[in-house]
Amino acid sequence: MEFQRKRYLNKLIQRMNNGQVKVVTGIRRCGKSYLLFTLFADYLKQNGVDEEHIIEVALDEALNEHLRDPHELALYLRDRIKPDGQYYILLDEIQYAISREEMRNPDKPVRLYGVLNGLLRQRNVDVYVTGSNSKMLSRDVMTEFRGRGDTVDVHPLSFAEYYGWRGGDKSDAYEEYALFGGMPFVWSKATDEERGDYLKSLFQEVYYKDIMERYELEHPDVLDELTDVLCSSIGSLTNASKLADTLNSVKHLKVNHTTIGTYLKCLTDSFLFRCAKRYDVKGKKYFEFPMKYYCEDVGLRNARLNYRQQEETHIMENVIYNELVMRGYSVDVGVVPVTELGSDGKRHQKTCEIDFVVNAGMKRYYVQSALSVSDADKLKQEKRPLLAVRDSFQQIIVSKTNAKPWFDDAGIKHIGLYDFLLDEESLSR
Repeated sequence: MEFQRKRYLNKLIQRMNNGQVKVVTGIRRCGKSYLLFTLFADYLKQNGVDEEHIIEVALDEALNEHLRDPHELALYLRDRIKPDGQYYILLDEIQYAISREEMRNPDKPVRLYGVLNGLLRQRNVDVYVTGSNSKMLSRDVMTEFRGRGDTVDVHPLSFAEYYGWRGGDKSDAYEEYALFGGMPFVWSKATDEERGDYLKSLFQEVYYKDIMERYELEHPDVLDELTDVLCSSIGSLTNASKLADTLNSVKHLKVNHTTIGTYLKCLTDSFLFRCAKRYDVKGKKYFEFPMKYYCEDVGLRNARLNYRQQEETHIMENVIYNELVMRGYSVDVGVVPVTELGSDGKRHQKTCEIDFVVNAGMKRYYVQSALSVSDADKLKQEKRPLLAVRDSFQQIIVSKTNAKPWFDDAGIKHIGLYDFLLDEESLSR
């Protein structure tokens, strides 16, 4: 079983020998190591790079524990690098070489980044690293590398990547994808039970273990319950105070909003969840709260809830959000005022929500996720906030149909879900 991660492989190829550290980020087990050590390494070999000039170090392996010390790693790498041509350094899971003290103290220099900066000074070295924690990577890529860091975000399989491997009926493929998601290794499992067990184990044996050890969290039960609440309420507005109230009243956990805020940051830093902020379309400003959280992989979300809550509308919204993020868009939740005539004969203003305000450079799209628009009242409800925007950017409704893209009389573009997911240019065509 092999998935061709062409989107990410091409990004690495385009960045070769650009004088920067290529930082490959993403949730653990999404395929970063395979991308770097197999797909990219194979590309180098096929293009004439000798194996001795490709230096691979997986820092999460027990055999390489001694190399988690930055000084030992520097000695090891410099011993391997000779002045006989270009060398490619591939380092996997670099957070293992960052101490807890360095992570806790933002003012403390991270020794590993001194090692990487030193490698950049060698003209015959090209450096690639992977990491699974955004807190350790975001500040350092921008500051420690002083403009010499280049980030490539890797995600679980998109539906297009999964369908390219699976083939067959699109609707059947989507139902499988919406149930088990895009973690690559899950599709090596023979049965649904094995797939579910694998996804459940990722939470406890990989993600939670990393989070608890890295951040030295004192309340694993709070992390457990918070994860369940977020999975249950994907696409719903919330904030730390509201979540704390829920855990206090429903789960009977004594926890305050500050602790919840800290734990939310841990979950998003580890790429398990992503946060979408609310944006006032008319006022052109962001609201501090509430916001929405989406799971990085719907399969992980479903397994976490033991497949009890299969709300098709919310899962589809999460899939669309993830697809937009994968395509490199900045994605917010839109808020727009709508004026309506009330039963009292007077005009009243209320706020309506646009599922996604999608931005890339000077381009913007307003996107609504609708399971079905066959009902006239439902269609009117989806169109209402879009029609209230009144600017020149494209308005789009994605619904779960096989229909080809079309425009209605109001200029709103309608796209079927499968066309949207399988055509990367579907928004702009």
